Amino acid sequence: MSELSAPDIDARAQRKNRLFELVSVLGVWALVMLLFASGCVISPKFLTARNLMSAAQAVSLLGIVCMGLAFVTYSRHYVDLSIPGIMALSGAMAISALPYGFAASLAVGMATGLAIGLVNGLVVGYLRLNPIIWTLAMVSVLAGLIRWAYGGLQVYPDEATAAGRAFLNLYHVKLVSLADGRIELPLIVGLLAVLAAAAHVVMRWTSYGAQLKLTGSAYEVARLTGVNVRRVVATAFVVSAATSALAGILLTSFNKVAAFYIGRGYDFEAITAVVLGGMALAGGRGSIAGVIGGVVAVALLNNVLSLVKVDDFVIGEFAKRVIQGCVFIVVVGLHSWALRRTGMDDA
Repeated sequence: MSELSAPDIDARAQRKNRLFELVSVLGVWALVMLLFASGCVISPKFLTARNLMSAAQAVSLLGIVCMGLAFVTYSRHYVDLSIPGIMALSGAMAISALPYGFAASLAVGMATGLAIGLVNGLVVGYLRLNPIIWTLAMVSVLAGLIRWAYGGLQVYPDEATAAGRAFLNLYHVKLVSLADGRIELPLIVGLLAVLAAAAHVVMRWTSYGAQLKLTGSAYEVARLTGVNVRRVVATAFVVSAATSALAGILLTSFNKVAAFYIGRGYDFEAITAVVLGGMALAGGRGSIAGVIGGVVAVALLNNVLSLVKVDDFVIGEFAKRVIQGCVFIVVVGLHSWALRRTGMDDA
């Protein structure tokens, strides 16, 4: 039997990748349907308009974060643990800039996130520092910076000004309202749809997406073939920071306050959603459709757990974290096992 040629090996690897992505997408959406059915059975409140709207907004906020994180994971740089710090500082800076107008507030908040992302990108992409250690240190620095700058106090927007009122209403803005307000499409859902479509197009149909995939799949091969891998990785961290900043501004609007703890926990939930959606931590594999499925699954899990009662005892926040942690461990374990079984851990 003759040995396989390089094109044959490459074609086989591509088929494995496509099969893995298809199975991942179908699997996560099957989990979404299971969680939805469980919610219908567990509580009569699950299908109420108020609960479904709350779930949709939770999906959208987490999804916005995940759209950027997916680029980092796709580049084989695992995770961006500075997400909570970026969210908190961007929201705080946005409120601080409200005296200069609503548009200036949004611009300052987004610029803050982009600046942090640029630092992360330069350090991880160009200096090649470990992304986990660096972004973990960065989130601590950002939290400390917020507490120092504002004296450990919470920062509130001025509701007496037009800019302050506009900022507070940002999270609740509706793009569409039908049937006398019974059917509404929040702005945040529209933002996620636009970002998801853009992320899909960039990853699948642009030269940057091809370079990102090659960098994630085989960093040294990408470098030797002329890809500017440092710039590719740096850009991924800037994108992650931009979506985190946007989510931070929206979350600050929802909470009506800026503080160092805004965004806490979103890093872990985003990582869980991205991995659950089939985006391999090893890089170069996954799809936005799968990531969206992972986001919906995590948000539905949180929503269902908030409705669960055992002998009139509502499951608390710590119990939710334990369950989320167990889900993450199982998902990562199954993900790694599947890659080894299919021989794709090195494909």
